[in-house]
Amino acid sequence: MQDVWKTYTNGTHALQGVSVRIDRNEFVYVVGPSGAGKSTFMKLIYREEVPTKGQISVNGFNIGKLKQRKIPYVRRNIGVIFQDFRLLPRLTAYENVAFAMEVIEAPKKLIRKRVPEVLELVGLKEKMHREPAQLSGGEQQRVAIARAIVNNPSVIIADEPTGNLDPETSWEIMQLLDEINFRGTTIVMATHNKDIVNSMRKRVIAIENGNIVRDQVRGEYGYDF
Repeated sequence: MQDVWKTYTNGTHALQGVSVRIDRNEFVYVVGPSGAGKSTFMKLIYREEVPTKGQISVNGFNIGKLKQRKIPYVRRNIGVIFQDFRLLPRLTAYENVAFAMEVIEAPKKLIRKRVPEVLELVGLKEKMHREPAQLSGGEQQRVAIARAIVNNPSVIIADEPTGNLDPETSWEIMQLLDEINFRGTTIVMATHNKDIVNSMRKRVIAIENGNIVRDQVRGEYGYDF
């Protein structure tokens, strides 16, 4: 991001002149109080929002000037994990993950091979034919992670991925994300979880009032938001 501003129609400046570079294979926490601009920062990366001013480059694509037909090509290399999972309730774990491959028109043979592999990686191979309602919160988040990584994205955007989980499950999810990062995927994760940030020391970008106020390698949470 170079001098990125995001102003909403009500006049709110969600981001104000943000410049930052995140390199391949990094694991970055984005922290800050509610309303600081974290979600906007994340949404700009996967083109859910468009910058009002400034330039964003993701995997060589200029996000702000991207034509509508090019958006799917950018998103193929970006996996997104949400706090509320956003699984399709009437589909099984297998079908939820397979859907992400069907959207990019992956061959059926590849889908049949790849989906069980990814569900095994997240520890859910034995439960692949269960629907979300038959799974615990932690298991649903594992399905969401499997869906995010099934197309081998270079970047994962995780917006409060442990926000709805108990502490023990949160640690399990973090260990899984750490393993995915170790395998070569860049992870950008917004979080309010002080314990995780302080224990699993990664780069920390702190945002307040739409500005980056701190950017530390192996940083700490730092504030009581």
